[in-house]
Amino acid sequence: MSFLRPEAKAEIWRWREVLGGIGVAGLGLWLVLGPGLLLAVPGYALIAGGAAFVWIGVQRGRFRQSGMGAGAVQVDEGQIAYFGPLTGGVIALREMERLSLERGSYPAHWKLEQQGRDAVMIPVDAAGSEALFDAFAALPGLRTERMLAELADDKTLSVVIWERRSLRPASALLH
Repeated sequence: MSFLRPEAKAEIWRWREVLGGIGVAGLGLWLVLGPGLLLAVPGYALIAGGAAFVWIGVQRGRFRQSGMGAGAVQVDEGQIAYFGPLTGGVIALREMERLSLERGSYPAHWKLEQQGRDAVMIPVDAAGSEALFDAFAALPGLRTERMLAELADDKTLSVVIWERRSLRPASALLH
């Protein structure tokens, strides 16, 4: 028997790193204020670690979706695989050329492009899509905050989030 509705459980699970970081920072604060000066140094370290957990947790919580969308995502050893009901594909992170957020359909889709292959379209709410956060963060030069801002925006336009090397002329701007 559970005292929480499934929706409440899902929200708590979505923000789990934030809650853990608050707990760690709270323990550090208790060590600083409580027992004495001997435990103040580890207390300050726990406060700093808890703040880092909260910061990372907020980014991950903003990225996570319901996970109830079509298909499943698997990230394994630098390779992203999407198994969908109608499409699918595999792409290596090292060989990926462009990452876009396509908002033309509902829900929005991540478009992963690799030269010489068809693009892989992954719904943002596919099962296992939370693993994409770490995979995308490993891309050189990717601005995580911009990616999260574009994901939260409800525009109907598609946007290029990251490119390995520009496939456009130098005079053309992204925005």
